[in-house]
Order: sequence, then structure tokens, then C-alpha cells
Amino acid sequence: MKIVIIGGTGLIGSKTVAKLRERGHEAIAAAPSTGVDTITGAGLEAALAGASIVIDLTNSPSFEDIAAMEFFQTSGRNLLAAEKEAGVGHHVALSVVGTAKLQASGYFRAKQAQEDLIAASGIPYTIIHSTQFFEFMGAIARGATQGNEVRLSSSLIQPIISDDVAEAVADIALAAPVNGLVEIAGPDRQPLDRMVARFLSAAHDPRVVVTDPASTYFGVLLDETSLVPSGPARIAATSFETFLHRGELRT
Repeated sequence: MKIVIIGGTGLIGSKTVAKLRERGHEAIAAAPSTGVDTITGAGLEAALAGASIVIDLTNSPSFEDIAAMEFFQTSGRNLLAAEKEAGVGHHVALSVVGTAKLQASGYFRAKQAQEDLIAASGIPYTIIHSTQFFEFMGAIARGATQGNEVRLSSSLIQPIISDDVAEAVADIALAAPVNGLVEIAGPDRQPLDRMVARFLSAAHDPRVVVTDPASTYFGVLLDETSLVPSGPARIAATSFETFLHRGELRT
């Protein structure tokens, strides 16, 4: 099948393209750098011609409230309209576990708007809710750093490695649309503060993690289960310990 991966040159996109090609499919990496722009619509018609499945892995370049909303609404409308014209049979989008619980953030309100557009489009779809990626532990730490302290809540987190995300995206894209949500997560569920402390220790980073119930996660006050699946989820194989031992730790 011809499968178009929007955002196919990014972290998850490039790995998804490779996994689909390994399975014998015509996987097209679509991004502004390859001549496909979902904001302007440039290149969409040609890229989607003959496509059976479209996987949307785009992300807003800005977390600012208005910019994120404009990105996801404009990109979503343009992409879904082009898919209707092309007769695409399955729209797959990667989103975030806990999106509905994180609506105090303008970014997550924008992600919810993207999901709402997909559900209302009339195109058979599957929305994948993923937990945070192992590779973003450093970004979480940076966002919570005050001086030499990293102030984080003890809310639960169940992160997943990008390789396993790409594997799940490929599997779900090739399955029948569920016209709803599928959740994916890693195998280890621990408090956020403890997991980031383990990450910093493995990276030989001297910052100290301080447990702070009032700290926010990218501007959102968390409850205990904001960042973990709310129901049955596909659980990936790669453990956090395996990731730490790889030594590819960016703080």
C-alpha cells in the first residue's frame, strides 16, 4: 500500500517510514523539506494521490497558545480536506495520553481541537494517545529547573521509547480503523520526580530533583494519573532501565 507519513522526517516519522518500508509498503515521508506543507497546502494533492493510509505526526513549532491552535487547526483542515479528495481510507494521528485532562494548557487545547477535527471529518480514523517519550526526559528536566534544582511533582508517568512508538504507529496504521482512541505506553510506571532523578543520575547531571506538589508540567498542575493511560493500553517492551543503559542521554 501507499502510506503517506506527514511529519515523516522527524523523530517518530523517520522510524515509522523505515518500519513500513521493511514490511514492503510504499511509505512516503512528507514534510516541508520534501515539498509537502500542510499549512499552505503545497504538495498535498500530489503526495496523497493513490494513498490508502495517512499518518499525521506533525507538531506545532510553537507551544504558545494562539500559535499552537492556529497550527493544528490549519494543518488539520488542509490535510483532512486533501484526504477526502484522494479517497484515503484510514487517517492515523499521534496525540498525547491525558490530553483531555490537560486543558489548562493552550497547547493541549490545540491538540484536542485537532482530535475533534479528525473525529468530525467522516474519514475512518484512529487517534493514538502516547505517553511521553524517554528521549524527552531532558526537556522535562529543563522545563522544571530553578537554579540547581529540578522541581517536579510525584504524579505518575509511564514513558515509552521512540522506537516502540514507531512500531505501534505502524501496526495501528495497518490495522482496521477504530474510529476512536488507542493508548500506548512503556512498561514502567513510576512517579515523575523519581524517574527524572534516575535519568539525571545516569547522565551524570548534578542537578537535584526536589519533590514539589505545586510544580506544573509545562504549565499544567497535574493530578496523580494525568500522564498515564486511563484504560487498557498497548504496553511496549523496552524498559526505562534499558534506555538508560544505552547511554544516549541528552540533558
